[in-house]
Amino acid sequence: MRPDTPAENVDHTAEAARLERTAGLYPEDAEHLLLQAAAHLELSGDRPGATTLYDRLLASDAPLEKPYLVRALKASNLWEYDHEAEARAIIDGVRAAAPRDPAPWVIVAEALESHDELEAAQDTFTEGAVLLLTDVPEPPYATLPLLFGRHRVRRMLGAAHDEWDALADTLHSSPISLDELHDPKRVWSLGSDNPAELQAEISRLQAELGAYREALSRPFPVAVLHWSSPELAELTAAYPDLTTEYPSHEEHLATIEASLRELATSGTPNLGIVTATVPSYEAFAASEAASPSDTILLPQYATTLAARGLAVAWPPQRGSACWCGSDRQYQECHGITGA
Repeated sequence: MRPDTPAENVDHTAEAARLERTAGLYPEDAEHLLLQAAAHLELSGDRPGATTLYDRLLASDAPLEKPYLVRALKASNLWEYDHEAEARAIIDGVRAAAPRDPAPWVIVAEALESHDELEAAQDTFTEGAVLLLTDVPEPPYATLPLLFGRHRVRRMLGAAHDEWDALADTLHSSPISLDELHDPKRVWSLGSDNPAELQAEISRLQAELGAYREALSRPFPVAVLHWSSPELAELTAAYPDLTTEYPSHEEHLATIEASLRELATSGTPNLGIVTATVPSYEAFAASEAASPSDTILLPQYATTLAARGLAVAWPPQRGSACWCGSDRQYQECHGITGA
């Protein structure tokens, strides 16, 4: 499906089938492709079919990159076709597992919210925020929905602002404030005969649409390419011209961290790292009818990997392993200030 295809013109069932076939051809990308296929099945109304794909992933012998994301999506889907008890059990399991990825927290909290379990949704958003953002100087891009969702639910509950709500307000970039966007009374203005109230609501809706467009314009991270030591040695042995780009593995790792910090300082959101392999890079070069020695291909290859859902968010969450592959936590490795 082309990215500019209008949603109403999409045959979701056919697109899900195409993605399943593609997953069979590229098993290394099966998790990402089957999650997309399941989303299309949900949109088509085939929620049992989507559950079958989630179960297929969870039963796979291959370890999943994001098992709690799959479980959260399955729970949300199950609840939509009257499997509430099973959905609640999965949600409880996700919360108890305390994943370091914000996406499962957001999905299960929004599932609770959509079924009017507002107190439970607030607690879930809060648990995720406390786990992932305590003592974090700058919340990563991927955690913003966690803060914004928590803010929204608390407005519906009539709760007074706290420090997490204040942080959400600070990070929100739309000209319309979060308090206004999340005002529970907004729905009444849609039936108003007052032109001023209707115009104000139109302005709020336009601001929300702008925020959605901004998020959609960055569907995958700005990613930097990472080579493990064995892969980089194989790459430079096969293509000596690339030693100019990669004088040593240590310098390569230092350059990655420095580049990402520079991008973060410049205000670029949603940053990530993609790990390369020589066979994959050679296949990409062949698809571009170019030589792997051409350094222009390197950022293009990184973007392609990110578009396939293979990027790991940077910086890693507190307590997570360093992106470089060492056994140390990020804060004790490349996350050391000045590293």
